[in-house]
Amino acid sequence: MLEFGYPIAQGDTKLTQAIPEILEDAENSLTGAFRFTINRVYQRFTEAVEEVKLIEKQLHEVIKEDQTCIRLQALEGVGPVCAILIKIALGNTTHFKNGREAAACFGLTPVQHSSGGKQKIGSISKVIGNKKLRSALYKGALAVVSQLEKREVRSQKDIWLKELSVRRGKKVAAIALANKTIRTAFAMQKHNKDYQPQLLVA
Repeated sequence: MLEFGYPIAQGDTKLTQAIPEILEDAENSLTGAFRFTINRVYQRFTEAVEEVKLIEKQLHEVIKEDQTCIRLQALEGVGPVCAILIKIALGNTTHFKNGREAAACFGLTPVQHSSGGKQKIGSISKVIGNKKLRSALYKGALAVVSQLEKREVRSQKDIWLKELSVRRGKKVAAIALANKTIRTAFAMQKHNKDYQPQLLVA
C-alpha cells in the first residue's frame, strides 16, 4: 500500500487496524476495483490469522498433556512452542551421538575462525540447522539473560551465565545458553530424566 501513499507498520495488529480505515475512506484515491481486490485479500488474510490462532490453541492443549514437553519447559528460556520444537527435532535421540553433535546439527555451535594465528569464536551459523528451533532457543535464552540482570543468581548456571554476559555480552551469553539447553535436553530425552539445576545453598 506504500506506493499508493498508505504506509502501514509491520505486524498483524497494525495491518488489521489500517486496512478497514483505508477501505472506509470514501475520499481517498483508490478505485472501486482496487478496493474490491484489497477487501478480498484482506478477508482471506483475517481468515488465515484466525486459523493460525485456532491451530496454536490446539497445539498448546496437546503440549499441556505431553510429559516430554512438560519436562522440557523446566529448562531456562523454554516455553511451550520451544518445547515441542525440541521434542520433534531430537526425536528419540538416536540420530545423534551426543548433545554436542545435536547442538552443532541445529546450528547452535558458534563458528570458529582464525585471526593472527589464534582461534576465535564468532556467532552461530544461520546457514545450517533448524531455523525455527534455533530462533526459539535464542529468543528464550536472550530473555533469560536480560532477566538475570535484574535479579539475584539462584543456581550455578545463573552464575556462569551472568559472568559470561558481563565478559562477552548478552548475545554471546544467549548463544551459549541455547547451546547448553539443547545439550541438556538431549540428555533428558535420552535418559528420560527431569531437569535438575544446581541451586545455590541459602
